[in-house]
Amino acid sequence: MKKSKFLLVFSILVYIFLFAPLIIIGVTAFGGESYIAFPPKSFSIKWFVNIFNSETFMATLKTSMEISLIATVCALILGVPAAYTLSRFNFKGKSILKNFFFSPVIIPGIVVGFSLFQFMIIKLKLPIYISLLIGHTIVIIPYIIRVIGSSLEGFDYAIEEAAMSLGAGKVETFFKVVFPNITSGVIAAFMLAFINSFNNVPVSIFLTGPGISTLPISMMNYVEYNYDPTVSALSVLLMIMTIIVMFIVEKTLGLSYFSK
Repeated sequence: MKKSKFLLVFSILVYIFLFAPLIIIGVTAFGGESYIAFPPKSFSIKWFVNIFNSETFMATLKTSMEISLIATVCALILGVPAAYTLSRFNFKGKSILKNFFFSPVIIPGIVVGFSLFQFMIIKLKLPIYISLLIGHTIVIIPYIIRVIGSSLEGFDYAIEEAAMSLGAGKVETFFKVVFPNITSGVIAAFMLAFINSFNNVPVSIFLTGPGISTLPISMMNYVEYNYDPTVSALSVLLMIMTIIVMFIVEKTLGLSYFSK
C-alpha cells in the first residue's frame, strides 16, 4: 500500500516536472507586459499578432516547411525500400546495415551536425540550402525505417508470394499488395519525420547561414536580444501543431507502434 502511494506521488512529480515548463510558456504567451512575466499582470494576444508581423519568422517558417516537406519525401523514397529489405530478407551484414541506418539517432545530434558541416559545407562547398536539405533527410530516415518496419512486421509475406505466383512482377506486387497494407504506417512515418525535421536544432544550427535559416534557429537568435513573450506565443503555436500531428498519428496507426 505504501509502495503504491509512493509510486503515485513519484508519477505526479514526474508529470509536474515535464509539463510545468510548458504550462508556464503557455501562460506567459498571453501576458500584456513587454517582458516575460509569470504570472502575467495583464492579458493580451498581441504577441501572437507580432509573430505574423515578423518578416524573419514568416521567412524562416516558409524555409522550415519547405525543407521539412522535401526532406521527408526524400527520406520516404530512401526509407521505404530500406525498411522493406530489412524486414523481408535475411542476409549477411543485415545488423550492420540496420545500425548504419539508425546511427543518426544513436549519435548525438550536435556531433552529426558538426560532421555534416565539415563534410558538406567546408569540404564539398555545397550550397547552404542543399546541405540543410541533405542533413535533415539523413536525421529523419531512422524514423521512417522504424515506423514502416513496425508496419511490415505484421504483414503476411505469403500474400506477396501468392501474387507473384499468379504472374505479378516484383514491383507490381509491392505497389498493389504490400504498399496498400502499410499505408497507415507510411502516413504515420511521414508525419513523425516531418515534425522531427521541422523542430530540429542540432543539425540546423550548423548548416544554416546568411539568408537561409530555419524557424527554431530564428527563435534562438530572437531570445538573445529580445525579452518579450513573442517566442512564448510561437512556442504555443508549435505545441498545438505537434499535438494535432500526434493526434492524427494516433488515429492513423496508434502510438503503440512506436513502443515496439
